[in-house]
Amino acid sequence: MILVIVGPTGVGKTKLSIELAKKYQAEIINADSMQVYKGLDIGTAKVKENEKEAVPHHLFDIAEMEDIYTVYDYQRDCRKKIEELQQQEKNIIIVGGTGLYIKAALYDYRFEKEKSLKTYSHLSNQEILDAIKKYDSTCDVHVHNRKRLIRLLNKYEQNIVPFQNKDQPLYQFYMIGLTTDRTTLYQKINERVDSMFQQGLLKEVESLYRQNIDTKAIQTGIGYKELYPYFKGDIPLEEAIAMIKKNSRHYAKRQYTFFRNQFSDIHWYQTDYDCFSKTIQLIIHDIDIYINSN
Repeated sequence: MILVIVGPTGVGKTKLSIELAKKYQAEIINADSMQVYKGLDIGTAKVKENEKEAVPHHLFDIAEMEDIYTVYDYQRDCRKKIEELQQQEKNIIIVGGTGLYIKAALYDYRFEKEKSLKTYSHLSNQEILDAIKKYDSTCDVHVHNRKRLIRLLNKYEQNIVPFQNKDQPLYQFYMIGLTTDRTTLYQKINERVDSMFQQGLLKEVESLYRQNIDTKAIQTGIGYKELYPYFKGDIPLEEAIAMIKKNSRHYAKRQYTFFRNQFSDIHWYQTDYDCFSKTIQLIIHDIDIYINSN
């Protein structure tokens, strides 16, 4: 059995994945594009060792920060892990907020190795970004980061072939979406950012900055890219924190857009923050019905 848990940042996906893994003796596969990187822990809300409750976790901390880990790499690694766990007759839970990773892993997305890069010298940064968003509406690369924009558009134009089968699933799975109203979600996101700073986010990012680490993962990771200007002395800390909260809220909005536009088979559930066990029990009830019908 494969369960898939999606939803915006801060909605409770990690906690749900642990509870369902214990219930169904499943192993968890990460589907968050930032949690694949070693050393990016607090800012990515990566599951802590004491939170795993002995549940095996996969595809966390598998890439170095200087690596350019792409959706092509994730598709390969995730499908390999799925096959490995299925051969062991293990139940599987795939959890994360990177919709494109999930789409590429579970549906008929086809990739080839990257060829020589086009320069797109005839296009402005905004035109390149607009072209990228035709492939990935959740793209949050800054419009002034031309080098990253060029590489990303090359990746999409050269790697993904063809698109006509992208809605054809390759596996049988039950997809769970966690959601809540916008006001509550934005409040939870703001509180989550505050909690990250209490856990030591500033120290985590400062260590990376002092090591002169300025890779793709840093340039695109919310919670990291906003703090580098602070350490450079360009902005006050209060402004950096406000930017992290704003960018996190905007990212959650883009996640909703992707999930709703790209997946027609999500079973949505309202997160009950006051009594999350009620949400869990409702989901378990529906999963059991799904299991008994298959």
